Amino acid sequence: MNLNKTNKKLSARFGGAVRAELADGCIVLSGRVKTWQEVVVACQTAAEKYSTVHVVNDLTCDEVKEQPMRMPKLRDKALDGRTPDVLIIGGGISGVTIARELTRYKLDVLLVEKEADLALQASGRNDGEVHPGIDLSKGSKKHYYIRKGNEMYEQVCKELDVPFKRVGQYVCFTKGWAKPLVALYCLYRKKHDGISDTKLISGAELKRREPNFAKDFKFAISNPSSGCVCPYGLTIAYAENAVQNGAEVALNTAVVSMEVADGKIQSVETNRGTLYPRLVVNAAGVFSEDVAEMAGDRFFSIHPRRGTNSILDKKAGAFMHSIASIKELTANKAHSKGGGILHTVHDNLLVGPDAIETYEKENTETHRESIENVFKKQKKTMPKLSERDIITYFTGVRAPTFEEDFIIEPGRKTKNLIHCAGIQSPGLTTAPAVALDIADMAVKALSEEKPVEENKDFSPIRHGVPVLREMTDEQRAAKIRENPDYGVIVCRCEEVSKGEILDALRSPICVPTVDGVKKRVRPGMGRCQGGFCSPLVTQIIADFLGVPLNEVKKSAEDSMITFGRTK
Repeated sequence: MNLNKTNKKLSARFGGAVRAELADGCIVLSGRVKTWQEVVVACQTAAEKYSTVHVVNDLTCDEVKEQPMRMPKLRDKALDGRTPDVLIIGGGISGVTIARELTRYKLDVLLVEKEADLALQASGRNDGEVHPGIDLSKGSKKHYYIRKGNEMYEQVCKELDVPFKRVGQYVCFTKGWAKPLVALYCLYRKKHDGISDTKLISGAELKRREPNFAKDFKFAISNPSSGCVCPYGLTIAYAENAVQNGAEVALNTAVVSMEVADGKIQSVETNRGTLYPRLVVNAAGVFSEDVAEMAGDRFFSIHPRRGTNSILDKKAGAFMHSIASIKELTANKAHSKGGGILHTVHDNLLVGPDAIETYEKENTETHRESIENVFKKQKKTMPKLSERDIITYFTGVRAPTFEEDFIIEPGRKTKNLIHCAGIQSPGLTTAPAVALDIADMAVKALSEEKPVEENKDFSPIRHGVPVLREMTDEQRAAKIRENPDYGVIVCRCEEVSKGEILDALRSPICVPTVDGVKKRVRPGMGRCQGGFCSPLVTQIIADFLGVPLNEVKKSAEDSMITFGRTK
């Protein structure tokens, strides 16, 4: 790291307003700038891609307003005095995969999540692609874990009863002259970087496989190992299996502070009491830097990046059956390819995401220009795409470091801490493999105090709620004879029955909200987006809980649906 060179670049760009210093093995940036974009540029100037010497952002920015973390309203002492062996902070895909792997041992595992459900942030707001790793080079943690994670998906999804499809990915080119160069690139990725399924196919072969793609594609990079999964469905399944094997999941539970002494976390304060964990795993997404600071171990910074996706009606799903995007050969070095098109595991089409830098960690509002820009680009991939087919859209906020790599390591200053931070794409793909290593780190750390025994009762098998729409007529009839509630259709778009909704409410992690049920068994996921079924779902939840209708919430505690009777 040449600090003098970095400061010369910063001085040229910011006129002496920003300075970099080396402190505790980190590059700390200080000074004052006007906009968040300037913060990002300054930190990226100082950062080296995939480096373990991380940039810490201590810049003051005039544009940035105070952004207090959204807190649950719940206040009780339900967890006060708990002494878990492992406290996992964060209920996204990273946290739940780690929890499940740790239940392979006789450990008291507690996962806390500040939201009212799992996967409400980045883990439930992404495209669900299981990446092949074609764009990753050796030397990064992303590359180290990508193939390992990818290859685990069939087995993991089979164990957890989660649908997964290897639909294949195409990166499409319109410039025929680029084919020899791209062929060399593919060979390099295949031989040097181990992305073994990479191959080049002709425009004619691409058209045979996907007839609705643009007619001017001359060739494409094909990666058959690419797949799709429901990201929130997988997250919930992992968490349920962890609970079945002895872990505890505490929702509406936010970490607000820590007491650290002698290089160890002594206690963790939450809105539900004070915890005394032996080991803490930081899987807090966009708040992982904040958790690291609480623990006295801040050596990296997160710069949130917003991405918007659109979901199209299932009739559009018939237009293509893979994952694809156009590769435009320009000098633009933006972090995103401008999104892509993905045939989802539920047979919709998903279009997106884009990549917009933001300082707002929890602002998931969707901007019209995001949708327009992605559609403008991806119509070049498939001209049949139409905004008229959009049935919903959503925005997620990713959590990259300025080095654009994962942080998977023990605390540098704090002994009883493990970081799983900086997780962005392809974090969903790598999560099963990352969890193995973090569980191994945790067991080794805990074994220094006393031996950790294997949990011989561990079962990797989790059975999901039976899916009526996937059954044959004979299977449906048998299921209805067994449970008549499966004969009461609540959601016509997705063919979801009352029996499925009640079974979701009886699952190991009951989230009795309209959105909680929606994420588990899909009422409201169809074209009408709950216009017909949401009142019925609300009533079923009220009857299940034995509460008035106005006490049922859409999602969080303050997301009211009804306010009381009018008649």
